[in-house]
Amino acid sequence: MFSKDIGIDLGTANTLIFMKGKGIIMREPSVVAVDVRTDTVRYVGREAKEVIGRTPGSIVAVRPLKDGVIADFDITASMLQLFIRRAVGNTFLSRPRVLICIPSGVTDVERRAVKEATLKSGAKHVSIIEEPMAAAIGSNLPVADATGSMVVDIGGGTTEVAVISLGGIVASKSVRVAGDELDASIIAYIKKKYNLLIGERTAENIKMQVGSAYPYEDERDFEIKGRNLVDGLPKNVFVTPSEIRQSIADPISSILDAIRVTLERTPPELAADIIDHGITLTGGGALLRGLDALITQETGMPVHIADNPLDCVANGTGIALEDIKLLSEINDNDEKNNR
Repeated sequence: MFSKDIGIDLGTANTLIFMKGKGIIMREPSVVAVDVRTDTVRYVGREAKEVIGRTPGSIVAVRPLKDGVIADFDITASMLQLFIRRAVGNTFLSRPRVLICIPSGVTDVERRAVKEATLKSGAKHVSIIEEPMAAAIGSNLPVADATGSMVVDIGGGTTEVAVISLGGIVASKSVRVAGDELDASIIAYIKKKYNLLIGERTAENIKMQVGSAYPYEDERDFEIKGRNLVDGLPKNVFVTPSEIRQSIADPISSILDAIRVTLERTPPELAADIIDHGITLTGGGALLRGLDALITQETGMPVHIADNPLDCVANGTGIALEDIKLLSEINDNDEKNNR
């Protein structure tokens, strides 16, 4: 295997690239700015995110992935091509082998689209790993052992819940409810209650500053600024953490349901292991204040937040790249499941 092998965590919100021997070398928003007159890509990643709302009408910022899957094939391929070029250079000899992550609940068509987009972007060979498996490996869970490990990966577009044993996924549930849905719920709540229109970036900031799944100490009101829908003028209001908790209650409930369904599908022997070792949370959603406490209350299981939850999936692809035996074992299990 060549040193140019890379692992890609192709996320709805962010794309991370792990290079064998170097670790995570790139972390970019999954955003592309397209010139609609010529249908060409103008900016990618951080540059594209920075020009959102500051461009002429001819340039449109697009998120080519929706709910963890490709919504726009050509733009995804262009975005990947630029990311891969930045990571490995632009010579024919540097065409990398790529290990790329996909949600566990994707269809065969969506799976093939990811593979084809990656090959079109300049990869020499493409292998696929499911996100919960990569998250479990990146969290240092004993995925290859005959013991049950449960991981809940809450990203931007999807929440992946899986129980893993002997290098394979035994029970899993993928729901298209995650960080983006929490932001959308906050926007809808503020609009309905205060007649105030706020943007996605403001909603994300509210979620990070005062968002919570469970009451916490020192709760303080938070000032938000937006546009009054009655007179169209700028306006600011104060919201309480309990209001934000109320606004995101439905998506949080969907995530809890996915965890319950997965636990119901888990064989008794492995369920006993999970009672002993607990549930591991990864992804950006793991950072939501009080989510671990709420899951513990609802399931009775101990819950741990992984170290560096945002990097678990990318690190998992890297560990799998560097451990050929583990990667071949996962691929064998993956192929059996998809026959």
